[in-house]
Amino acid sequence: MALLRLDHCPETVKVTLPLYVILPDPGNMDGRPVAQRKVLYLLHGLSDDGSAWQRYTAIEALASAYGLVVIMPSVGRSFYTDQPNGQRYFSYLTDELPHYLADVFGLAPRREDTFIAGNSMGGYGAFKAALLRPELYAAAASFSGVLSLEFLRAHPQDPRRDEFALLFGDLERLSGRPHDPAAWLQRAANEPSALPYLYIAVGRQEDLYPLSGLFHAACQTLGVRSEYHEEDGQHDWFLWDRQIRDFLTLLLGPVHHG
Repeated sequence: MALLRLDHCPETVKVTLPLYVILPDPGNMDGRPVAQRKVLYLLHGLSDDGSAWQRYTAIEALASAYGLVVIMPSVGRSFYTDQPNGQRYFSYLTDELPHYLADVFGLAPRREDTFIAGNSMGGYGAFKAALLRPELYAAAASFSGVLSLEFLRAHPQDPRRDEFALLFGDLERLSGRPHDPAAWLQRAANEPSALPYLYIAVGRQEDLYPLSGLFHAACQTLGVRSEYHEEDGQHDWFLWDRQIRDFLTLLLGPVHHG
């Protein structure tokens, strides 16, 4: 495998960001060029950067086994949002980054060969991209995702409230507004057949455990196809390592050893 770090300065963000890429070796690509490989965008959580999945999980081995290109962007603590300060991280993820990868690597995967997934804050970002830009992805996964922002109102003493208010605006008026996952889902439900396959996974011992089940229930109510998995586990990399394996097995089949 080729493990790359690229430092680039996107126009949408106007600050240099590290971008991590896993590229399969030619022998793992069955003679197909990189431009025809399946691509997984893999998003990090609030306290990490784009290197986290590569450092804490078996994603490199999985990418090698599947001949999969993995793209791991870094977005700081932005929640993958277009921020009031002009740094447009959602636009970076869904618009500028795919064009950059096409220019640099020739990556131009078909929608049916493009997937997006993330943990915690990255689950929020993955589902935001999947529901607001469904034409880009065939499948999306949220692992322990922040699939509701209602917890912000329920915890008035949370020290991060001031930070989140800068991202999302008035925390008392989030419901139904552009940063609310429920609002994305309501909008997407107008054309459910156009949506990617949605995969939701969570650990039962997590503080955010209820959010995933409630989001899945809302999907069922609105007629949006989603698959829900829960298991014993904490909000940690042991859980997310298992979940990325399960998601890729579901999409691409079991890994064949030897």
